[in-house]
Amino acid sequence: MKYRKFLALGLSAALCLSTLSACGGAGSSGGEEQVVIYSNADEEAITAMQNALDNNGYKGKYIFQTYGTSELGGKLLAEGTNLEADLVTMSTFYLQSAQDQNSMFLPLTFDVNTLTEVPDYTAPITSQEGAIILNTELMASEGLPTPTSLKDLADPVYAGQVAVTDIQSSSTAWLLIQALVDAYGDDGAQEVLSGIYENCGAHIETSGSGPLKLCRAGEVAIGFGLRHQAVADKAEGLPIDYVDPAEGNFSLTESVAVLDKGEDTNPLAMEMAQCIIENGREELLQTYPNPLYEGETADPANQSAHPSVFGEPLTFELFQAHQQLSEAAKG
Repeated sequence: MKYRKFLALGLSAALCLSTLSACGGAGSSGGEEQVVIYSNADEEAITAMQNALDNNGYKGKYIFQTYGTSELGGKLLAEGTNLEADLVTMSTFYLQSAQDQNSMFLPLTFDVNTLTEVPDYTAPITSQEGAIILNTELMASEGLPTPTSLKDLADPVYAGQVAVTDIQSSSTAWLLIQALVDAYGDDGAQEVLSGIYENCGAHIETSGSGPLKLCRAGEVAIGFGLRHQAVADKAEGLPIDYVDPAEGNFSLTESVAVLDKGEDTNPLAMEMAQCIIENGREELLQTYPNPLYEGETADPANQSAHPSVFGEPLTFELFQAHQQLSEAAKG
């Protein structure tokens, strides 16, 4: 009986040790807790960041959790340093507002040699531009004229053939609204946007990639979305083309930031932030061609015709004001 009892105890202990070893104490590698990364990035950017980490010694040492921009922004503002994440990649304007409100990010301890000045707690990972997206087959079969501006999308000739994104759920729509406000002022932008929404009908999408997917599927002829995604589709031979609108290709950056959790700060988080910037930008530039750092260049063929910058600093407060403008345009 004693032998069986000792055998059972030994098996139980071995099982416990095996479980701890497999989990690394808390889902970690080498006894260190895994870095939890929250991100609103597109699939292409996530892949590039994972490749940078995996190829430089951090495979198995992190967990990516992805969110929509508005959802993650809400978590940052509401939870502050209580956020589960150790590292975030997020629209820069949200990071700045979260830092102003919660003082939640650490100054980066590595060099960030950007072309323009950025806050010391952020390092940009991507710059994304908006553009008009076309399904070339549907444009031809429906006999639709090619739009050259965002204002054109309000023309009744395009009724039922347009898809855009709702700024309430995705910051992609902000690229559209920035361009309209910059060109036509608040009142003019609301008027144009009202016409665009009328042409969209039910196709005011919650996802930034929603309009492109509808164009791919041939459900609409025209969308507004991220330029680099349309460029990629065209290069792959899909019946997709794009137009750089006369009002301008406005852009938003996404950046990496490290949570300040005092004594509970995971030391690997800062290392991984540096790794993403130093080892991920080459791959990121293949999809997001805007140079952000000293020494970077982009293929001129991939650069937009009308790169533009909004006249005011991009803040969460401005984002909210443009959300209100959008709601008013819906009538």
